Amino acid sequence: MTIRRRPQAPGSAPRRRSVLLGGIGGASTAALAALGHSGSATAAEPAGQAPAAAADFDFDTGNFVRDLIATFRPAEDVYGPMDVTVLHRFIHLSTAAWFDAMAPYHPTAVGVYSRIRRRPSSESTTNRNKNIAALYANYRVIKGVEPGRGTAFRDLMTAIGLDPDDESENPTSPVGIGNLAGKAVLARTAHDGMNQLGDVGRTYNGRPYQDYTGYRPANSAYELTNPSRWQPKHGTHNRRLAGNAGDKGIFTVQSFVTPQQRLVRAHTFRDPGAFGLAPPEFSDHTRPRDYKRSVDEILEASAALTDEQKVKAEIFDNKFLGVGISVGAAAQAHAELDLDDLVHLLFGSTVAIYDSLVAIWHYKATYDAVRPFSAVRHVYGSRRVTSWGGVGKGRVRDMPADEWTSYLNVGDHPEYPSGSGGVCAAQAQATRRFFDDDVLDWTFRAPAGSTMVEPGVTPGADLAVHWDTWTEFVRDCAYSRLWGGVHFSKTAERSIPFGEQFGDLAYEFVQRHVRGEVAED
Repeated sequence: MTIRRRPQAPGSAPRRRSVLLGGIGGASTAALAALGHSGSATAAEPAGQAPAAAADFDFDTGNFVRDLIATFRPAEDVYGPMDVTVLHRFIHLSTAAWFDAMAPYHPTAVGVYSRIRRRPSSESTTNRNKNIAALYANYRVIKGVEPGRGTAFRDLMTAIGLDPDDESENPTSPVGIGNLAGKAVLARTAHDGMNQLGDVGRTYNGRPYQDYTGYRPANSAYELTNPSRWQPKHGTHNRRLAGNAGDKGIFTVQSFVTPQQRLVRAHTFRDPGAFGLAPPEFSDHTRPRDYKRSVDEILEASAALTDEQKVKAEIFDNKFLGVGISVGAAAQAHAELDLDDLVHLLFGSTVAIYDSLVAIWHYKATYDAVRPFSAVRHVYGSRRVTSWGGVGKGRVRDMPADEWTSYLNVGDHPEYPSGSGGVCAAQAQATRRFFDDDVLDWTFRAPAGSTMVEPGVTPGADLAVHWDTWTEFVRDCAYSRLWGGVHFSKTAERSIPFGEQFGDLAYEFVQRHVRGEVAED
């Protein structure tokens, strides 16, 4: 199959050429919101509900990602939209299940977590078997990783005429293939280092995703004894940008979220420490000039915040949104992909993010770097600074530094490198390699007053932000963390090339499995 491509943006070429393997069938993709969050520009069904069009789904010509999964996103009451490690784990295991369930119907593809025998080509003349197999695989993953949403997905399957209670494992039927693929993903990842079940070191009352590595912060939330190291933030119970999700009068102290992420087995490498990343000398308090320069850059960015920067900061802070739908936008910008190619594209993107997070968290734990809010207070104490003054206050010139706060909420983990910048760069490079260009062509529309931090205030008028290329998108993703006050400028700069290398590795990994050029387990 030849994929129709748009002309490449001038001066924006991928680092390497790619060979795009065609799939089977003629299904096209139209309005794709990859993995389900359509943003403010497009209306979406409530999270976890079956799409209204489910009853009309055509197994032969339909596309389960576009027509069903795209309106069935992970529930935001289960995963915080800013918690990339646990959120992306669910998304990645889902796309892995799709890939493995569809591999037996592809002429050459081999599964990653399972090796199910290839089916005759006559079973792939339509999308019927692939749709059925992938949906059953996805259901098994949901039941194993996000059981609270199993009922909603059961309703979806029932609405399209499938029996969610059919747990047959016949490797010659699409139901059996889907069940085998989904269960294989669960079996291979249940104890992969993430502590998904919360049973590491515990017999009773498991605590899913709890740290078992023994990490302890160098600083308490109340005293910064080492100004170079991460200080957990003491703040209100509300962790999300909207101001109505916390308990009044309740204050909490941060805990490093999933430091064990660094121990998870990646697809494309064994040692995350093999990827060099220079230490953050710019936040080393024994280099006071560099340290102060980094703090001043934070304050300057805070003082100069524009409506567009605030909107972009919120887009990229929400991993359902900034990371979630951009690959789907690129798919729309390029071609009508068939079902196989769409799944290969999305799986490559999630492998890139999954593996990049292993390495990013390795270095977050290694360097344990201070966040800007601590550094600002260390440098300026109670002296007056010029900055964003808080919700609806704009720029102020008389803020005591120890009252300064960032526009975005601060992540529950050390500062360096940037998770957002790294994963944006990783998925962008995987997608560039797939399409052999840098084209994104995505517009996000923010109505006046629609921000979560400053509702009713920002933006002051309807605002559309547009990214022609992945290069523009990745830069904004990385530097939005500076604008939001949660990462230093140098961190944003370095996280881009660091993350990009995992996009290359992921693309090559997935394409080897598409071609079937992998060793037997």
